Formats: sequence, C-alpha cells, structure tokens
Amino acid sequence: MFLTSQSFDDGAPIPSKFAFARPATEGHVELSGNRSPHLVWGDVPAEARSLVLLCVDVDVPSVGDDVNQEGRSVPADLPRVDFHHWVMVDLAAEAGELVEGACSDGVTPRGKPEPVGPAGSRQGVTNYTDWFAGDPDMAGTYRGYDGPAPPWNDERLHHYHFRLFAIDLERCPVDGEFGGPEVTQAIEGHIVGVAEWVGTYTQNPALIGV
Repeated sequence: MFLTSQSFDDGAPIPSKFAFARPATEGHVELSGNRSPHLVWGDVPAEARSLVLLCVDVDVPSVGDDVNQEGRSVPADLPRVDFHHWVMVDLAAEAGELVEGACSDGVTPRGKPEPVGPAGSRQGVTNYTDWFAGDPDMAGTYRGYDGPAPPWNDERLHHYHFRLFAIDLERCPVDGEFGGPEVTQAIEGHIVGVAEWVGTYTQNPALIGV
C-alpha cells in the first residue's frame, strides 16, 4: 500500500499555499492559501473495507506559555504533542486520488460548516477547534483540512504526517463530533494496511530553508 503526493516530496517542506498561515512581509504571520494537497494512493490490501486519512503535526508544544510571544521562543527540547489537521473516515477501499484543493481552498473563519470530501466520506473535528476556542473572530468547529500554522517563534521544525489506514470495517465506528483520538481508538485492531507521506513546515525565519 502506498501514499504519495505531487504537492511536495516525502520529507520535504510543504509549500505555503497548502498552509493555514505563512510568514508575513510585515509582522510575523498572515493567513495563507490553505489548499488541501494532492494525494494519491493504491495497492490497498484485498481485505480492506474502507480507508481512514489523518494529518498529524507531531511537534506541537505541550506548553503554550511562550507560543507566539514577543521576545521569547519555544525551546526545541520542550515535550511535544499531536495536533490533528485532518480527520477523514469512510473513504472507499480502493485506489484513489485527491487533486490539489479538492477538500480545502482558503481559510474559513470559524471552520467549514460542510467540508467537501470524496463521496461517502465523513470529516471529523480537528484541533483548530481547541486552538481557536477563545478567539472571538475565529472560534468554531473546524472540520476537514486546515493546514500548518506552527508558532513563528518555535525553535523546532514541525513534521506533518499524512497517514492512510486501510481497515477491515466498511464504516469507521465513530459518530458526532469525532476527532483524531476517537478515530485512532476506534480502528485499533482493525488496521490491515498503513501508508504515510511526511512534509515539514515552519514560520520561524531562522528555520526557513532547513
């Protein structure tokens, strides 16, 4: 089973048009293109009944005290946690492709009410829902793809893991406002194949180009 992309090479930087935010010419950051990247997959195991797609930033600071604070930085050695940027279940159990921008094209303040996805798929809640909870202009329920926006003062390069799971269930057993942790728990013991594609992203001027 494989997962690849024409939008960026495996292990390479993600272009800013696929990010939620990008470094600004004035100030630190500004909203970006937020386009969902191209993805293509195949060689799905015969026993698969559906697919699950997750995009996870594994380098999110576990403590937010220094995040985006003037005159401070987020230490590279600070313990990190996962942040889900995309949670999609019930994809057809066959080879498939998502063209660039198929599931997101631009930032939607307060979240996409009905994110676009392949026929029959369902899109879960991402961690932007938590991140923007206290922001009067952005608070809402974020579903579907919303790209990278790591802290501009983070000393660590962020890695975004696009993970495709083939499972032996026709329907992922989650309902309501499910997120990445609920999906991960629900498919435990039902995974028959896994593929991954990784991109990197930073808004720290000192790390751009690394």
